[in-house]
Amino acid sequence: MSDYAKDAWRKYLIQLQAHPLRTKAITAGVLAGCSDAIAQKISGVKKIQFRRLLLLMLYGLCYGGPFAHYFHKLMDALFKGKKDNTTVAKKVLLEQVTSSPWNNFLFMSYYGLVVEGRPWKLVKHKVGKDFSTIQLTAWKFWPIVGWINHQYVPLQFRVLFGSFIASCWSIFLNLKARSAVIKNA
Repeated sequence: MSDYAKDAWRKYLIQLQAHPLRTKAITAGVLAGCSDAIAQKISGVKKIQFRRLLLLMLYGLCYGGPFAHYFHKLMDALFKGKKDNTTVAKKVLLEQVTSSPWNNFLFMSYYGLVVEGRPWKLVKHKVGKDFSTIQLTAWKFWPIVGWINHQYVPLQFRVLFGSFIASCWSIFLNLKARSAVIKNA
């Protein structure tokens, strides 16, 4: 690793220690923005839609990072920091039946109402139509991520890990949506 990267990582760790909530919120926002910029480019957009990018960064900053910060702290407190297989399975199950559906519902609603500027009636219809498919797809992928996160990732890095994987997941979903559009053309 270069000296610059080592120094940046050291400074990040200092901020994470001194200001964990703020650092995780900013990290989630930046990763959401990077993910959206990549997703837009993959989808063939000629000029980056900065309003969309900033609104997704705002979502990561104001909701994604803070929610994950407090959620992981709560899980650690509920399960007293244990990492045996039974406890990790309980954490993953709890996460998948509570925060996963909530996060998918909230993101779909935010994206429709705020990012796309659609009226609630249309957003409600789209959420009703697509939610179960999205949630079932999430349950095929995110439990594995949750297991790795709860079993191997230290508490202070769980939001970073989850945000990074969410960024990759977002890019993957965009590629999948793009291939479906090309296939149907």
